[in-house]
Amino acid sequence: MSNLKIVAGILIFAALCSCGNSYKKRAAGKLDFAVSACEKGDSVVALQVLDSIPVLFPEAFESVAKAKELSQKVNSEILFRKQDQFDRLMNRLTDLEKLFDQEKTEYDRFTQYVHKRQNFERRWNQSFIQLHLDERGELYISSNYYGEQWLNHVGLRVYDGVFQAKTDTVSLEDINNHHSEFMNLHWEKVSYKNGKDNGVIQFIADNADRNLKAVFLGKRMYYIVLEQFDKQAIKDALALSNALKLKIQLEKEIKELHAKVK
Repeated sequence: MSNLKIVAGILIFAALCSCGNSYKKRAAGKLDFAVSACEKGDSVVALQVLDSIPVLFPEAFESVAKAKELSQKVNSEILFRKQDQFDRLMNRLTDLEKLFDQEKTEYDRFTQYVHKRQNFERRWNQSFIQLHLDERGELYISSNYYGEQWLNHVGLRVYDGVFQAKTDTVSLEDINNHHSEFMNLHWEKVSYKNGKDNGVIQFIADNADRNLKAVFLGKRMYYIVLEQFDKQAIKDALALSNALKLKIQLEKEIKELHAKVK
C-alpha cells in the first residue's frame, strides 16, 4: 500500500509538471505569434494577441512580462507615426483655413467656416448653392432661390450632360425647407443636412472643372450655371471637412496611445 501511494504521488506530480509546461508553452506560442505579426508589420493583430496573453495566461509570468514590454514598444511606434501624421495634417489645415473666415454668433454652437469666395451678403438677391461647414467638419449644402414666383422646390440636381447627382427630397413641411418674402421677391432656402445631399457635394468637388448646371426641383423648375468660385469653394470645403474630422480622430487616438505607453 505504501509503495502504491508513492507511485500515485509521482504520477500526480508528473501530471502537474506536464500541465504547467503545456500552459507555459501555449503562452510562449502566443508570444511568438505576436512577434511574427510585428515583423510582418501587422500591428493590429500583434497588439490583440499581446493583450490577450495576461488574460489567458496570468500565471505565465515570463510571457506576460515580455508581452507587456512588447505591447508598449509597439504602441510607442504607433504613437510616433500618429504624431507625425498629426503634424503634417496641421500644416495642411493651416493652408486650408486661410481660404475661410471663421465666425461664431450667439446662435451658433460651433464655429462656422465661411469660404471667402462665398460672401452671402453680396448675393442676397441671387440664386446659388451655399456651403455650410463647422469646426467638427460637419458639412452640408443649401439651395438658395430668389425670384418673383414661388418654386416650392424640394430638391436639387447638378449635372453636366450625362454626368449628374441628385439630392434627396426635403419636403415643404420639413423645417429645413424655408420660405420668406423680401422686397416683393420670394426666397426659398432648402438645407440638405445629415447626408441629404446624397453625394452632390462629392460630385461637385470631383467635377469642379466641368461646366456644371443645377436644377431647383419643385412645382416649377429653375436652372442656374454654377460659378467657378462656388465649385472651388465646395471643393475646398470638402477638403477642410475631411481634414477637421481626421484631426479629431487623431487627437483621440493619440490621447489613448499616451495612456498606454506611460
